[in-house]
Amino acid sequence: PEETPLWQRVLRTAWDLGDGPVELVVESIQANPAKALAAVFAESAVHLYADGLMSYGPTRGELPQSIGCRVQRLLHLDLVPGLRPLLLAEYGVEPEIVPDSAFRAVLAEIAEAAEGDPHVAAAVEAAPTAVLLGQYLAVLGILTADEEEDLHARMVRGAAAAGHRSVIFKPHPTAPARYSRALREAAEAVGVRLTVLDGPLLAETFYARCRPRLVVGCFSTAMLTAAVYYDVPIARVGTGTVLERLKPYENSNRVPLTLVDHLVPDLESGAGPAVPGAAPDTLEPLVSAVGYCMQPKLHPGLRADAAALLDGLRPDDPLARYIDGDRLTELGLPGGAAGRSRPRRSPARGRRT
Repeated sequence: PEETPLWQRVLRTAWDLGDGPVELVVESIQANPAKALAAVFAESAVHLYADGLMSYGPTRGELPQSIGCRVQRLLHLDLVPGLRPLLLAEYGVEPEIVPDSAFRAVLAEIAEAAEGDPHVAAAVEAAPTAVLLGQYLAVLGILTADEEEDLHARMVRGAAAAGHRSVIFKPHPTAPARYSRALREAAEAVGVRLTVLDGPLLAETFYARCRPRLVVGCFSTAMLTAAVYYDVPIARVGTGTVLERLKPYENSNRVPLTLVDHLVPDLESGAGPAVPGAAPDTLEPLVSAVGYCMQPKLHPGLRADAAALLDGLRPDDPLARYIDGDRLTELGLPGGAAGRSRPRRSPARGRRT
């Protein structure tokens, strides 16, 4: 704290900010560099831009009050029309939808800048009809490397079964090269032409150029941008397995997983890909219940809504799979083991993914 005025002077000089007021527009406020900037410019208003599905989930842990009270707006994409984000709601932050036209304009600029990229040119030449999205879940400890390779192979087999003969695989930028090699073998086995879209390119850059007829992923935000902004049918693979593996319960990937699992057709079930519409009536109560169970201290006001939803669920109800029975027991909610409650782990000792 003693050094923050010095750091502010250094940054003002380096960025030619002068001595006037500064407002911050940052992305992930829970992590650096956004958190550090908010601490250095301790008097500045903060505007948060969230471009992913995590905006619909609760804040990942408690923010310092000195930062949370300065957040003015949550700018977010309307990826699930009708669903209100939970992120930073505990501070009374009002969510504000980024206009579709503004986001499309940015994507158009990025696509134009990538015109001469050889990776994009090769992908366009392959005339693919389906895009497969990798996420590198092994590095998060959710799947093993072998399991993630198998997940990608299931995607290509599902695309082939749906009639696609030329597909693009967009790996996570940090994923190992072995993933692409394993997927090539799977594609050859089912007679599919596979093109790997290497490089630090957004998947949306490719959507604009080739207009695929299918986008497949596990729970990538790029699935929803394909549906919402390009009207491309989407399908999921492997979300059930990842939901079962995701630990701890408050893992910030839980709401994105829940949204995709609840809204997007399962490619392997025989259900056809689709463009999800507005949020169904079941979604907001479900997200509220999951959000409360993830961060009950941040959202005590959601407890009654969570209890109302859970009280009416049968064990075989499809919604029951999204909320862990042990968590319900821990919080004393309907569906948990009656008369049994476990103390929560200290946040300092809990593992964060």
